[in-house]
Amino acid sequence: EQAERYDEMVEAMKRVAELDVDLNVEERNLLSVAYKNVIGARRASWRIVTSIENKEDAKGNKESVLRLERYRQKIETELKNICNDVLSLLDKHLIPVVSKLSSNDKQKQEEIAAAHVFYHKMKGDYYRYLAEFTVGDERKEAANNSQASYEVATEISRRLKPTDPIRLGLALNHSVFHYEIMSSPKEACKLAKEAFDAAISNLDDLPE
Repeated sequence: EQAERYDEMVEAMKRVAELDVDLNVEERNLLSVAYKNVIGARRASWRIVTSIENKEDAKGNKESVLRLERYRQKIETELKNICNDVLSLLDKHLIPVVSKLSSNDKQKQEEIAAAHVFYHKMKGDYYRYLAEFTVGDERKEAANNSQASYEVATEISRRLKPTDPIRLGLALNHSVFHYEIMSSPKEACKLAKEAFDAAISNLDDLPE
């Protein structure tokens, strides 16, 4: 991570995830950071290339548009591969492992709930990334899966404190989904405000 070699970091954390063991908080964060940086670079590239492609199209430069379209499709293939890689890890390894955990200890129960929320939020995020660039039925399916994952995470997050960073991060990303993917700013603002208000009203519970 410190060397910013994120492609290699992804491969290392992928091997850890495939061990089918319960990842601790640090390990989950390393997994998330690795994939976030790898996908983030491609998402930024896609936005830039799409913008240039639209400008060239407006100018009527057909040859430039064709070249840019091929390049955009190359980036989209990379994006799909990364998203599908993450989603496969979540469905085949990470979520099933956490689903088998149980405890009578209250603190341990919260830790298990936090892991559930983390993974289902991550699932919602990567389906959201797919919905950013896909079209038609493919986009609709990605958006539906993203919404379903965020809803599962939201339900489980009620076991966490309103000030919990994972719960707040989920609310933020879910609201981004409504704003950017569903074009529903009203619902986005409602979700964000509810999370903010709940956290503010529980500030006294936070340690100094």
